[in-house]
Amino acid sequence: MTSMDSSPPSGKAEGDISDTFASLSGRKAPPLPDRFRKLKLRLVNGHEGAVIASWERLLAILRKENELIAQTGPAIIPEVRFSHLHQDLASNKQEIKKRGVAVIRGVIPEDEARAYKFEIAEYARQNPQTRGFPPTAPQVLELYWSAPQIRARSHPSLLQAQAALMTTLWHAPSPHCPISLRTPLAYADRLRIRQPGDAQFALGPHQDGGSVEQWEERGYGRGAVYDAVFRGQWERGYDAFDAGGRMAAVTDLYGGLGACSMFRMFQGWLAMSRSGPGEGTLLVNPLVRESGVYALLRPFFRAVKGVGEVGERGFLEGGNWVFTGGSEMGSELHGAMPGYAQEFPGGMHPHLELGRTMVNVPEVRPGDYVVWHCDNECAIHAVDKTHAGKSDSSVLYIPVCPTTETSARYVVRQREAFRQGTPGPDFPGGEGESRHIGRATEEYARKHSNPVGLQAMGLDKLAIADSETPGAKEALERANAVLGI
Repeated sequence: MTSMDSSPPSGKAEGDISDTFASLSGRKAPPLPDRFRKLKLRLVNGHEGAVIASWERLLAILRKENELIAQTGPAIIPEVRFSHLHQDLASNKQEIKKRGVAVIRGVIPEDEARAYKFEIAEYARQNPQTRGFPPTAPQVLELYWSAPQIRARSHPSLLQAQAALMTTLWHAPSPHCPISLRTPLAYADRLRIRQPGDAQFALGPHQDGGSVEQWEERGYGRGAVYDAVFRGQWERGYDAFDAGGRMAAVTDLYGGLGACSMFRMFQGWLAMSRSGPGEGTLLVNPLVRESGVYALLRPFFRAVKGVGEVGERGFLEGGNWVFTGGSEMGSELHGAMPGYAQEFPGGMHPHLELGRTMVNVPEVRPGDYVVWHCDNECAIHAVDKTHAGKSDSSVLYIPVCPTTETSARYVVRQREAFRQGTPGPDFPGGEGESRHIGRATEEYARKHSNPVGLQAMGLDKLAIADSETPGAKEALERANAVLGI
């Protein structure tokens, strides 16, 4: 490890996690320009009737599913034992794909995961210049290269869990699609140590990454990811676990501070402490496909009468909502704002009934790994408004990323940031940890990581097994060429 490296700052402005969210940064969303109105008209042109019919079918499904979620609560979240990883993933496959979220128990030994937290806390204490949010009492720290983060991302059990999640739940459209689901690449994200009583990191319902890119032709439109949704054919034409179109999608068109430019199949966090519902932990809307489709179609519909006129149930009835096509089309993309994550403030997406369908994940212990589908239509998630527990709620954010050529190009830039001690390319810039005492270096990683972990970080050549598909072999070969190894 090193102490006093000097390094050039990242190209992005300095900041923290609040810069990813308009609600945390206090930014008010201005009206979107008229080009978004024209975009919306193009998306549904010639399919207006089918979109209206698909909206009505969607609302009927949401009424039923919302009630089940509200009645079941945290127990609706599928759980997997790492000790029975493949067996439990197979038996829970359809439920995990429906819910878009899962808890994998005991991925890393509890004592080891708990020790990560104490080591990180000491690292932060030795480096009081560490940025975080909120600034007065940081709960989410702008740390990416602490020794425990390096060890956790490269831990063989964690990488095994990631590979199993990708191969069991996701699929490529053909054996020749250039993607490897067996070979995770590491994405250096930040961490959270949330103290009891905190109410400032009150991040409401949102989707990670970009936002307006979901609708834009030069964003997700490049992979035709949501074309079936805008044709009114979401049930049979849209698959949230098909990797094909997402490989071509552009998820960050506006240089957002925190928008992910790698292909994340899941966001995830590794627990470093025990925490339960209401104790500063995660909430999700466990209906990934339907909630994602609703967010995409919501900007095309408006209510005829308000709640005060027809009551809450009447307000949500399909007959109270009309399609806003033609001259009535506006530019609004509800909750979406260029350069920021999409948020779901109260009442803006009423049929999701987020007040009763956002449920806490079950209690977790150190070493448990929580994952949720993380495309732009990822599982809508939030954090407890107030940490009402008696001890800290601490996690390492560690996403699940397959190997593609595009992602390998990001890893090359991230590898250089690691060597310099600056934040990864997607994150707020500045000197980061370049002058931090005790920062992990490449030498440290090579000493404490296994071969698969070094491959994931772009520090060693990616292995190519004979059993890989032709497309996976191509992806790995391309990645190795990009990595220069």
